[in-house]
Amino acid sequence: MLSLRHQVALLAIGVVLFLDVLRVFLPSLITLFGRAGSTAPELMGLYAAAWFVLPFLALRLKPRWAVLGGAVALVLARVLLQAGVSQLYVASAGVSAGLVFLYGCARTTTRAAAPVGIIGGVACSVLGHLLLDGVDLVWRSGLLAWAAVLGLCAAFLVLTRTAGADPARTDADTPARTEGADPAGDTSARAGGDGGLAPAGTWFLVGPVLLLAGMAATGYAKAAVGPSVIGWDALLQVAALVAATVLASRVSHSPAFDAAAAVLLVCFTVLLLLPSSGSTGLGLSGAMVLLWTGPVLAASAQRPAGGRQGVAVLGGGLVFLVATFGYYASYDLDLGIPNQVWPVTVAVVAAVVAVRPGRPRPLGPRVRRRVWPAVAVAAALMVLVAATSWRPPPANRPLGGDTIKLVAYNIRMGFGLDGRLSLDDIAAWTAAQKPDVVLLSEVDRGWLLNGGHDDLARIARGLGMRYYFAPAADNVWGDALLTNLVVRGIHSHRLGGHDYPTGAQAQAIVLGVGPDELGIVNTHLQAPAGQAPEVAAMVRALAAGRDAAEAGPRSRVGNSPMRPVILAGDLNIRPGDPEMRVLEGAGLSDPLLALGDPPTSPADAPTERIDHVLISDGLTAVSAEAPRVPFSDHLPVVATLRLTSVDQQG
Repeated sequence: MLSLRHQVALLAIGVVLFLDVLRVFLPSLITLFGRAGSTAPELMGLYAAAWFVLPFLALRLKPRWAVLGGAVALVLARVLLQAGVSQLYVASAGVSAGLVFLYGCARTTTRAAAPVGIIGGVACSVLGHLLLDGVDLVWRSGLLAWAAVLGLCAAFLVLTRTAGADPARTDADTPARTEGADPAGDTSARAGGDGGLAPAGTWFLVGPVLLLAGMAATGYAKAAVGPSVIGWDALLQVAALVAATVLASRVSHSPAFDAAAAVLLVCFTVLLLLPSSGSTGLGLSGAMVLLWTGPVLAASAQRPAGGRQGVAVLGGGLVFLVATFGYYASYDLDLGIPNQVWPVTVAVVAAVVAVRPGRPRPLGPRVRRRVWPAVAVAAALMVLVAATSWRPPPANRPLGGDTIKLVAYNIRMGFGLDGRLSLDDIAAWTAAQKPDVVLLSEVDRGWLLNGGHDDLARIARGLGMRYYFAPAADNVWGDALLTNLVVRGIHSHRLGGHDYPTGAQAQAIVLGVGPDELGIVNTHLQAPAGQAPEVAAMVRALAAGRDAAEAGPRSRVGNSPMRPVILAGDLNIRPGDPEMRVLEGAGLSDPLLALGDPPTSPADAPTERIDHVLISDGLTAVSAEAPRVPFSDHLPVVATLRLTSVDQQG
C-alpha cells in the first residue's frame, strides 16, 4: 500500500485528470453529439448516462486491477484528447475510465487520505484553470502544453504502480486491519481504530462535490462591464481552495463545527444561484462554497465505516450526471421546477451525508501540516493569479470618419465545428476585421456544462476592447457588446418568454459617434413570433431619441426619427418570414438582400440566413458579408455602414 502522502497525491492527480476529461466530455455532448440543437435532450441524456453506468461492470474487479486499469485508460484518453483524436468518444471513454479508477481508490484509500485527496484534486484543477485563463491545457497545442500533460500522466502512472496492492494495510508506520473482504477482494473497512478505509459516505460525496465545486468555481455572476484590472474573485477562490484543502486534512473537530460547515455549504449554494444585476459579489459566495466542501468531506470521513465504498462512488457519479442534466435541461425543457432546485438539493444531500448520526471516528494518521506553509502557498498563488490576470483597461476612442464596421456573431459558447474551444481563434479572426463594434450571442461566462469558460473576458482580451454583458438565461449566459467607442447609454431589457423556457433579452445601446449618436439593439431571439414586436418597439424608441434604459420592449413613441438604429444578432428569422415584416414596419431594412443574401446557418453547409444586421434611415451599407469561418455553428455577419443624415436636434 502507498504511504499516506502517496495516496493523497495519487487520488489528487486522478481527480485532476478526471476533471480534464469531464470538461471535454460535457461540451462535446452539445457541440458534437447534439450539433445545432438537432438532437433530442433525452437522447443526449441517455448517451451520457451510458458512460456513467458502464463502470458498474467493474464491481467484481479486485481493487488493484480497478486502480491500474482505470488509471491506464484515463491516461490514454487524456493523451489522445491532447492530440485531438476522436474527441467525443475518447472523452466518453475517459469518463468511464476515471470512474473505474475512483472505484478502485474507494476500496483502498484510508479515511485520512480520501477527503484531502479529493478536495486537493479539485483545488489543483481549479487553480490550473485560473492560471491558464480558462483555456485548459487540453485546448492548447505546443511543446509546453504537451510537456505538462505528459509529465502529469507519467507521475500518475508511477504512483499507480504500487497502488491497491494490500488494502488491509494503510501505511508503513500505522498498520490497520480490515474485515469482511468479499470474494472479489473488496473490504468493508469495518475495522476500528485509526487508519481504516474511508466510509462509503465520503466516496458518495465525490459526485456532489464535483458538481458544487464546478459550479462555484466558474458559475458565479461576473461584472457586467469590464475588463477589470485585477480578478478579485479569482483571488478569493485561491484562498478558499487552500483553506478547504487544509480543513479536509484536519483532526476531528466538534460535531457543532461539522454541522455549521454543512449548513454554510447549503446557504452559500443558495446565494450563489440568486439572480444578479451583473455586479460583483456572488464571487464571494462561490469561494465560500469551495471553502466548505473541505470540512464537509472531512466530516463524512469521520462517520462510522461501513457500506460499499465502490458502489457509493459510482452512485455519486450518477448524482452528478442527473443533477447536471436536470439543471441545464431546464433552459430548454419545462421540467416544472426551478432549475436552482437541483444544485441546492445536492448540497442538502451532501450536508446530510456529512453529519448523519453516529459517533465520529478520528481520521487517523495525517499528512503533517502547519498553518504558515498553507498561508505562504496561498499568498504565492494569489500573487501569481494577480500577475497573470492583470490587464489595463482599454481606452475609449472616437470614431474616425463617417463609417462604422460591425461584426455580429453567434459564437456557440466558443466551440468550433470540430468541437474544440475556439475563443482565441474567434478573437484573432475578429481582430483582423478591425471592427468598431462587436455583438456576440450565446456568450457563456462559466457554465459547468460547457467547461467553465468566461468567453467574454477571453475574447475581449484578445480584441483589446471593453465589454458590456447582458444576461439572458441566467447570470452567466447571454449576449454582449464589445467596443472602445464612447457608450452614452446601455441597458438590458428582458423580453417575454412566450412559452419558451430559455430567457431572452435585448440590449439597448446608445453610442457616441462624434457629436451624433447611434442606437443599437443587440439580441438573440428565442421566440421570434412574440419577441419581434418587442424589439421593434425598442428600435422605434431608440430612433425617437429615448435613452437606453427607457427604450424597452413596451415603449410607445411616435414616428419622428432622431438617430439611426441598428438591430443585429441571431434573430432566428428568415428574410421572408412574417416577423421580418414586423421589423420592417419599425423602419428597418436588410442590406444583405442586395449584397448576395448569404446564408449563415449551419456554418459548415449554410442554407438559411437567421443572423442579421438590419439598419434604419440615416445608415447605408458600404459592404456586408457572412464569411465562411469554422469557429461556431453560425457564420458571422460583417457590415461596414456609413452614417448619412441624422437629425440630432430636439
